[in-house]
Amino acid sequence: MTDSSRSLKSTSRDSESRALEDSSSDGGGDARREPQTVAVIDVGTTSIRMEIAEIDEQGEIRSLQRLFQAVNLGREAFTRGSLRKSTVEECVRILRSYRRVLDEYQINRPEQMRIVATSAIREANNQLMFLDRVYSATGFQVDPIEPPDVIRITYLGLQPFLQGEATLFEKTSMVLEVGGGSTELMLVQGEDVLTSQTYRVGTVRLRESQDALRTPHVRSQDIITDQITHMIEQMQQHVGEEGIDQMVALGGDMRFAASQLLENWTPHELGRLSLKALDAFTSTILAMTPDQIVRKYRLSYADAETLGPALLSYVMIAKEFDLKEVFVTRFSLRDGLLKELANRQTWNTGFDDQIIRSAREIVRKFQADEAHADHVERLSRELFQAIREAHGLDQRHEVLLRVASLLHECGMFIGMSGYHKHTAYLIIHSDLFGLSRRDLMLTAMIARYHRRASPKPSHQSYASLTNEERVLVRQLAAILRVADALDRSRSQRIRDIQCEIRQRQFVINVPRTANLAVEQLALKQKGPLFEEIFGMQVVVRPMPSPDQMRNR
Repeated sequence: MTDSSRSLKSTSRDSESRALEDSSSDGGGDARREPQTVAVIDVGTTSIRMEIAEIDEQGEIRSLQRLFQAVNLGREAFTRGSLRKSTVEECVRILRSYRRVLDEYQINRPEQMRIVATSAIREANNQLMFLDRVYSATGFQVDPIEPPDVIRITYLGLQPFLQGEATLFEKTSMVLEVGGGSTELMLVQGEDVLTSQTYRVGTVRLRESQDALRTPHVRSQDIITDQITHMIEQMQQHVGEEGIDQMVALGGDMRFAASQLLENWTPHELGRLSLKALDAFTSTILAMTPDQIVRKYRLSYADAETLGPALLSYVMIAKEFDLKEVFVTRFSLRDGLLKELANRQTWNTGFDDQIIRSAREIVRKFQADEAHADHVERLSRELFQAIREAHGLDQRHEVLLRVASLLHECGMFIGMSGYHKHTAYLIIHSDLFGLSRRDLMLTAMIARYHRRASPKPSHQSYASLTNEERVLVRQLAAILRVADALDRSRSQRIRDIQCEIRQRQFVINVPRTANLAVEQLALKQKGPLFEEIFGMQVVVRPMPSPDQMRNR
């Protein structure tokens, strides 16, 4: 190790060993491959953490090394709105030292690592400057991960824990993480996500509001309690009258509390903390100063400052929902990122279902033709699969197409004239579960171009996309146009299609339907974009008889 590598601190909250679930079970197919060494880096609100792990032939993950250094990104981002140059350079110094450690492990290819940043970088006004400076100094491409991505990773990582507890799996669980800048809530019942919300209340924000008022330590809890109470009022609206059966707490603060209160807590199981014990421990922490917490528990000062507000948040929420115990998991965002690297996929069929279900709720909300929307979605999916070799897109892009297909007529709720533009607006401003802001923008553009004019540089939203994104929008909008044309009669009479590529033609054969004049006319209007982007003319025709097929 270099000297700078030796100076890195091992994280105290996550020092316990973890044995993640067999990731190969999610990936499908033959998961056997050569062992590989990978790394994930989390640029958080109070620290920058790195975990290095080995993924074996079965896709199982074995942690090799964890590194941690404190940094006050959240304090500056949430109070000043931007990061000081000195703070940026401190992050660069830390990430350079991590880079040297990665070089020793021969982790130097992009596919071997994932670097993300959470709310502090996401909210900083000089975010782009930070990202560019880090890339220039280290070669790291930092992804300011958005709440929908965090929720997706959390959902996939938590499912094995819930499934392992049969009595919990069927109940309604509030999955909660009180972070430095925000609090993430997800209601889960079995494999279904009922709702997800992000609140701009986090431990760093709570501490900063207390410091801004310069209150004595003994009165600081009152200020924090008021803000937590306001957040709980919002939670109650989102949870609804049905309530919840249990809480599953995530985050380093709760993992630390569980490590102090539970014995023989195995990594692959949920820990059970009685609310009474957690409440008593929280009172002990709140009575101590950060300096006292650092000395007693050997935490970093940044972690010591936020520990009390975090634990108090969990306790107050649990009491408000009449819970007697809180479940704790060792699963963290870094575990989820490692699992994604092991799976070599960033999307999951189970999660697709949650997104599509949310889209269908929006279809009903805006009173669109649900039968037509469902039929176009199914045809779009079949067309996407039929020309996979031509577009080379992945499962994530298929989900965007499916959502756009379901929502392509929602703008009619506002008005018929220019409804495709209304549709784009509604999608961008929707509360669609599981899609990031960028994904919503892409989905809106796909739906917006399902009719009439093709994308043009003069269209401001389209022009703001990258070249890769513009091509993606044209490809998926072209597929959506063809699917929509196949249901021009709005009768869903074309139930089955068989597709083939013949001599620069994309031929859609339709069985049991002799007269396709309506659909053929629609394709004359909607087909040119498909030909422009894929270089193939779209042809729809009745399915040849078996004799005709043999004579071809």
